Amino acid sequence: MRAFIFPGQGSQSVGMGRALADASATARHLFEEVDEALGQHLSRLMAEGPIEELTLTENAQPAIMANALATLRVSGIGIDKADFVAGHSLGEYTALAAAGSFDVATAARLLKLRGQAMQRAVPVGEGAMAALLGADLEMAQAIADAAAQGEICAVANDNDPSQVVISGHKGAVERALGIAKEKGAKRAVLLPVSAPFHSPLMEPAARAMEQALADAPLAAPAVPVYANVTAAPVREPAEIRRLLVEQVTGMVRWRESVAAMWEAGVTDFVEFGGKVLAPMVKRIAPDANVRSVITMEDIEALAKDI
Repeated sequence: MRAFIFPGQGSQSVGMGRALADASATARHLFEEVDEALGQHLSRLMAEGPIEELTLTENAQPAIMANALATLRVSGIGIDKADFVAGHSLGEYTALAAAGSFDVATAARLLKLRGQAMQRAVPVGEGAMAALLGADLEMAQAIADAAAQGEICAVANDNDPSQVVISGHKGAVERALGIAKEKGAKRAVLLPVSAPFHSPLMEPAARAMEQALADAPLAAPAVPVYANVTAAPVREPAEIRRLLVEQVTGMVRWRESVAAMWEAGVTDFVEFGGKVLAPMVKRIAPDANVRSVITMEDIEALAKDI
């Protein structure tokens, strides 16, 4: 069995999508569709930068989606070649678009709004996130609980057995850095993000997404989508809407999602448009066959194998 997986924020880079657009009319058309939906020349920003503008949450989220979806489309591989799809945080929207739940324009507009709402939810400088390396979920939860001290400090991403991300008030997250050492984490590093994603502080953004998703056309996906907040497959549109709202403030259960797919019989994981998730998958399911598909060479090699 096979799963197609899609990366989240942090996989953006200047030049993303340029080689695909140069080589493929399919990619150019998809990027034009996103530009038109947003009323913004996002494809130029992806190709030329500057990186500071591309990294803004409201730009990075639709850009990463567009690049990953273009990579899949250029491959010519149908969604019927996957038994499941999944994505990390914003990548869940890409997975849903790949499976036919959202059209490209809807996914782009939702992600633009999601980025804007997340940025507005907490004033810059009041929130933070940190990666705990060499820490599992139990240790990370203990660190977050000890660091809170009346503020918010929550586990945001359970990425793999040795990498967990925490999120919340800046003071609490900074306290967690010292506590992490005391509790045995190998390293604890602040992340260069502009807001405390996947924490209760994102509640205003969750309400904004609830309203936007209520009005957005959403079909049942062609294959089941593993949801971030349940680590379980979902196909019912009403349930997908509810879980996408919960995802804004909830923990991304990536480790559990991959483990559940492996237990369900998935042996092959294909990451489109990034190379962040594939190493995580190998740490979760060491015997899995994993590949990252980014370049035209990657796409051609994959097409030969599937």
